[in-house]
Amino acid sequence: MPSPFRTVPLALCILIAACADPKPQQKGPVEVGVVTLTTQSVTVASELPGRTVSAMMSEVRPQVAGLIQKRLFTEGAMVTAGQPLYQIDERLYRASRDEAQAALASAQATQMAAQARARRYTLLGDSEAVSAQDRDDVTATARQASAAVQQARASLQTSNVNLQFTLVRAPISGRIGRTLFTPGALVTASQADPLTTIQQLDPIYVDVTQSSTQLLALRRSLASGQTLPASATIRLKLEDGSDYPQEGVIAFAEPIVDVNSGTVTLRARFPNPDGLLMPGMFVRVVAPQSVVPGAILAPQQGITRDPKGNATAMVVNSANKVERRTVTAGQAIGDKWLITKGLKAGDRLIVEGTGKVQPDEIVKPVAASK
Repeated sequence: MPSPFRTVPLALCILIAACADPKPQQKGPVEVGVVTLTTQSVTVASELPGRTVSAMMSEVRPQVAGLIQKRLFTEGAMVTAGQPLYQIDERLYRASRDEAQAALASAQATQMAAQARARRYTLLGDSEAVSAQDRDDVTATARQASAAVQQARASLQTSNVNLQFTLVRAPISGRIGRTLFTPGALVTASQADPLTTIQQLDPIYVDVTQSSTQLLALRRSLASGQTLPASATIRLKLEDGSDYPQEGVIAFAEPIVDVNSGTVTLRARFPNPDGLLMPGMFVRVVAPQSVVPGAILAPQQGITRDPKGNATAMVVNSANKVERRTVTAGQAIGDKWLITKGLKAGDRLIVEGTGKVQPDEIVKPVAASK
């Protein structure tokens, strides 16, 4: 029977021999995920801050003085132009109207008598029964009586207008706010505070500001043909970040630049059938500025920054070697960068495994996972 002590050295020798003569293992190229870049037409949009403004606003004020007797509307409701809103005590204005009517009737009676007398004096003047002076005096009196009738008629019209003003009506259609005066309050025609406010909310305006430098650069780009005009349709983001369902259009741009801020005010118009937008809300307008033909969009994960802050990209060339390029990233379009310099169509941009490779290293490019 062989001794167990003789088998241990044999096994140990075999193990040492195996460790002393290892077989070297071949290390293949590093596998990286790439995206093959293509050209496409890209719409460049600006996201601009703005405030909503009512399309039309009217502060309702009294045009005559008196005590408010009734409020004839519901606060916060929709009103139409001409709808009665307040009733002011009309008794004094009705009495003034009646007095003006009586004054007109008296003036008309005086006019009739004066005209009849003037006709008689004219007949007598032909027979020289009265002097020319008397005839002229009677004719002047008849004309004064006619003028008094016109004056009385104008006073009656003024009294009627003032009487109508005791019923305060809505000057425009829109949504009415809260009332600032209640029945029993004394109002005057020259008061500073309005009775209430009416605002037209459909459509509604959004005032936004854009840098005059950006606007100038856009116009130069359009003039040179580097970009094409974009659609006039714009979108809106609300205060909570959600998208407003209706699309709008740019109504006009101010022809002057604000000297303090260096910005130009743009006004957009949006439909607001449900009244979701209210005046004074902070919103952001997403406005297409231009269309860039033949643009390169690179995934953001494939663009990095060097210590100097320059944008760089790792590209696999035709020999499967890694190249580092300095690129110019214009602006973010969704999850991609708009590249204006440094990359071209057909380049294989590394988007996965950039931290595992170095320039001039041979790699194995594979299509990046979506």
